[in-house]
Amino acid sequence: MFDVIVQLCGGIGLFLLGMTLMTDSLKEMAGETLRLWLTKFTGSPFTALCSGMGFTLAVQSSTATTLATIGFVSAGVLTFSQAIGVIIGANIGTTSTGWMVALLGVKFSITSFALPLIAAGAILKLLTHGRIALFGLCIAGFGLIFFGIDQLQTAMAGFAARVDLSVFSTQSIASQLLLVVIGIIMTVLLQSSSAAITATLAALASQAIQLEQALLLVIGQNVGTVATAVLAAIGASVNAQRTASIHVLFNMVSAVLAFFILVPCFMWLYKTQDYFSQLDHVLIVAAFHTVFSLLGACLMMPLIHQVEMLIRKLIPEREAGYGQYLDQASLSVPTLSIAAAERVLFLNIHDQLNVLKNALQNGEQPGNKKLGDFDLLLTQLDQYIVKITLPDSGDDREGLVTLLRLMVYAKVLRNDLENLECAVQIRTQPKLFQTALDYAQILEKYIDSLFLRQDKIQSIDFQHELLNLKQQTALERKASRNSIIEYAALNHLSASKNLKLLESQRWLEQLIAHSQRLVNVLSEAELLNAAAGGHV
Repeated sequence: MFDVIVQLCGGIGLFLLGMTLMTDSLKEMAGETLRLWLTKFTGSPFTALCSGMGFTLAVQSSTATTLATIGFVSAGVLTFSQAIGVIIGANIGTTSTGWMVALLGVKFSITSFALPLIAAGAILKLLTHGRIALFGLCIAGFGLIFFGIDQLQTAMAGFAARVDLSVFSTQSIASQLLLVVIGIIMTVLLQSSSAAITATLAALASQAIQLEQALLLVIGQNVGTVATAVLAAIGASVNAQRTASIHVLFNMVSAVLAFFILVPCFMWLYKTQDYFSQLDHVLIVAAFHTVFSLLGACLMMPLIHQVEMLIRKLIPEREAGYGQYLDQASLSVPTLSIAAAERVLFLNIHDQLNVLKNALQNGEQPGNKKLGDFDLLLTQLDQYIVKITLPDSGDDREGLVTLLRLMVYAKVLRNDLENLECAVQIRTQPKLFQTALDYAQILEKYIDSLFLRQDKIQSIDFQHELLNLKQQTALERKASRNSIIEYAALNHLSASKNLKLLESQRWLEQLIAHSQRLVNVLSEAELLNAAAGGHV
């Protein structure tokens, strides 16, 4: 019996390891494509549903899709409305794993080609780099999945010979609910509904359990997937919590429908229809998994707007700092973590430039709390960026480099705010004040569209206007200095006040130069992406 348990645990471990390798490598290979895909093909509820299905089919993990969606919502890449369809689609897409296992994994032994796949993948990983190395991990993971299934099937056959599972009867509602709970526990412990369902299919193929037991276990295993999403949403943004709640709601509604409607229907067909009873039990369970996800989608998709309103009422908006968008769950996918950090950094830069604009235009001075908030957020960003793993994707690496360069200038701007009293001095000298107003007007024209709405194509025009102003101030530096000296003499200003005006002139020139360099980083990234046919 000990040998059977060891083989069972090993088979599950191999399957989980294979799923992790394949999913992670596919996510890395997708890189920026993942974000572009989800943002481009989520315009309507139906296209969002198809995107969720497509991405889950590609990476073979609804958990990966769900966590990615929560991360993108936290990062502001997706809206809550778009995320609803993606989550529903992900739940349909994940049923493909059951079909893959049913049609390949338990129908015949594939160890003979699973092991060569593992070997080929390992060689590619060791001898190559970039996307080819990731592809090597992907095929090695694929091989491990089916080697694990083979071990599971063998272990389940031995388990069936030694353990009588007839004690888990399906005669009463209580016993049926017990099997659903066992399915939930299996998924929570394994942290993968695919692994739990695969174990169930292997047990069914080995006749360790009966068909109805398998159907009830699958219901629980599908419900168990919500645990990861709930954990990912703790402490996240309101929209991320709403997205996780949609995942919970959809799975619970689907489970109730499956328990009270589909299980009786499938069992009636199995007992009364010859063509249905002749089907392989494993195929019936795979079909059941797909049908109950489709049934839940058919119920919720027509009510998507009502569901959205309900979730918004249950989880209302709340005042929170920008740090809430630095979702820890997003760190598992470099594209997500970079997008989250970028969003927070953009909001921070917007607020700093807005403070500068108001100080130059209206003489407004921020309080110490506002400046302290800037410091706290930059510290949180530093701590978050340190945790981002170096991506294998070239697009993601470029995005990370751009993020790090922007962080440098965000900190430079924060240092400029330490001398914000210069803005008051500037307002007393007409020549300086006019230059300050020109700078403030440029900020007013672009900062909302660039840093709030993230219309990054604006960065090139923004950079050109700042560069022109920088060059103009450099050409007029000597004339402006003479104008300040003449102004001080004409108005009988003290040497101290004259010196402060000259210091304010230098501060303003540095401020314009720092802003221009910051926006130049964005415009360079925009030009690079335009040349590559993408977006920043």
